[in-house]
Amino acid sequence: MRQLEHLWINGEFTRPQGEDYFDLYNPSTAEVTGRIRMANADDAARAIAAAKAVFVHWSHTSVEERLAVLQRMRDAMAACQDELLHAIIEEYGAPASRSAWMASYPVAVIDQVIHDLRQFEFSTAVGKAQVKMTPLGVAGLITPWNSNAGFICGKLAAALAAGCTAVIKPSEMSGLQTHVVMKALHTAALPPGVCNIVTGFGAVVGEAISRHPDVAKISFTGSTQTGKAILRNAAESFKRVTLELGGKSPTLILDDADLATAVPLAIQAGFMNSGQACIAGTRILVPQSRKAECEEALRKAVAAVKSGDPLDPQTDIGPMVSEKQWQRVQGYIHLGLQEGARLLTGGEGRPENSGKGWFVKPTLFTDVDNSMRIAREEIFGPVLSIIPYRDDDDAVAIANDTDYGLSALVLGADVQRAQRIAGRIISGRVQINTLAHEAGAPFGGFKHSGIGREMGRWGIAAFMEPKAVVR
Repeated sequence: MRQLEHLWINGEFTRPQGEDYFDLYNPSTAEVTGRIRMANADDAARAIAAAKAVFVHWSHTSVEERLAVLQRMRDAMAACQDELLHAIIEEYGAPASRSAWMASYPVAVIDQVIHDLRQFEFSTAVGKAQVKMTPLGVAGLITPWNSNAGFICGKLAAALAAGCTAVIKPSEMSGLQTHVVMKALHTAALPPGVCNIVTGFGAVVGEAISRHPDVAKISFTGSTQTGKAILRNAAESFKRVTLELGGKSPTLILDDADLATAVPLAIQAGFMNSGQACIAGTRILVPQSRKAECEEALRKAVAAVKSGDPLDPQTDIGPMVSEKQWQRVQGYIHLGLQEGARLLTGGEGRPENSGKGWFVKPTLFTDVDNSMRIAREEIFGPVLSIIPYRDDDDAVAIANDTDYGLSALVLGADVQRAQRIAGRIISGRVQINTLAHEAGAPFGGFKHSGIGREMGRWGIAAFMEPKAVVR
């Protein structure tokens, strides 16, 4: 059984002052595979002090110097891709194809930041003023368990590109992935102090980072509830914040859609990352005139989805990350039945022959009203709801009738019509007849889905403020 005992502060591996441990599980077997020692608030303070001490120097480095560091970081992550893949499968349980993407994503996201940094305009003339983009200071980066390594590398690369230094609080549930990343960053010989990784509980280390007066910026990805707490803490010292939070994304199947192509996209959108994705399209809006046809096509597609061993190449959906998450998903499936939704396929309990792992039956409800809790609350599992609509205006109204606004998908044959509908949806991102990801475009949400944007030049600018020098 592995025992992870180190943080990474000021360029060195160091033992936490905290004495608590957190058990690491293999979600496919529900067995403990290791444990990780948790940092405390004093450890967080040490990391923040290290980042603060080097900030003045790092903020005045040239673009070429920053590019050189990012390139070393990128190469080190590329070299550990196989090790990262094994860690993702063991502690997260993503199916093979998804795990492979998650293991390669850190390199891809650093490549994108390198591309964006080369083109970034740090100074712009505006009349008599020269507007200079100025790094904020120490950035606190708090990452989730559903793609931990990718979020660490994406947030860190953008912060370093902007001239900020960083303290990272990764999810304690992703200890193996974090350990791989720490070793890679150490190999990359990042300047001491520009990046510090402190693994601890959110209520301890996350709280300390979000309250500390020497932290100028918080970038957090996770639950809306935690995002609200961070925002309240940040207000005390007017920290800048980027919050990428929850979602309840709509997939609109228009009445002219070819179901042979629309249904597979709708299922992929809903079940991506085993349903454990903030952008998952869990509300499938279908035209009332084609409701029965859509129900049958979607039922067949969901029934064919395989939930099971992530090492099996036929597996589409892996286990939930924890017993707590499994119980949460089971509770929502039970709630859907109580609310009067009609179960088309799936349901409560584990799939057959899935053992003791935290596996969920791919589940599809219909006759769902948008006021039901299964239509309004983020489940974070493979549970989809079919909601009928009368016409385009009704579809848009239902899509927008949510506390969230992170992502949406529109599927239809008439592309111009689909674009008009997409323009009316209140969401940070709307995809039309595709699930393709554009890494250079901004990503973030409206309403309870967050504040600010990541990725592209917007992601770098999020770690800066403009300063006007007039002469």
